[in-house]
Amino acid sequence: MKRAVFGFVLAMSVGISGAWALGIPQIQHLSKEDFLAQAFADEPGWKMLRLNRDLKKQIKEILSHPYPAGRIRYWYQGTRTAWIIDEIGKDQPITMGVVVENDAIVDIKILVYREERGGEVHEEYFTRQFANVRLQGEGLSKSIDGITGATLSVNAVTKVAELALVLHRLVQPDQVAQH
Repeated sequence: MKRAVFGFVLAMSVGISGAWALGIPQIQHLSKEDFLAQAFADEPGWKMLRLNRDLKKQIKEILSHPYPAGRIRYWYQGTRTAWIIDEIGKDQPITMGVVVENDAIVDIKILVYREERGGEVHEEYFTRQFANVRLQGEGLSKSIDGITGATLSVNAVTKVAELALVLHRLVQPDQVAQH
């Protein structure tokens, strides 16, 4: 009986399709709307960044696999951008939101977590490591501490952080004229 009640509560909180589709767990930590409200003081604008051949190659180097789409949506206000990107943890996509300003990460949030293990990556003790991280050479300016049992999820978050920093640079007004 307790299991049935838990299943019903889970289905109502994350949606039936998300809770039981293929038996994949899905935990929504933050909605897209709430993430954007936290990221920006006012309603942000949004644009689509088209991924040309060179950018797709660069993204593939960061993620270690091709990005599945030809465009990435981002939100902006002034020099601040926000990116919502899915990346595979162990087996399933993790939906992440990254806020970037002045070429540094302001915040990173796990919006939806779909893996059975490694969900600690949504905790503030982990995500705050990314605050003020920048690109340095071919990676991040700071090494990120892992979480026991969550190596693949930690790697996914780290890759998305680097990707958001690269994409942010591309859409800044002083960089757009060069690309």
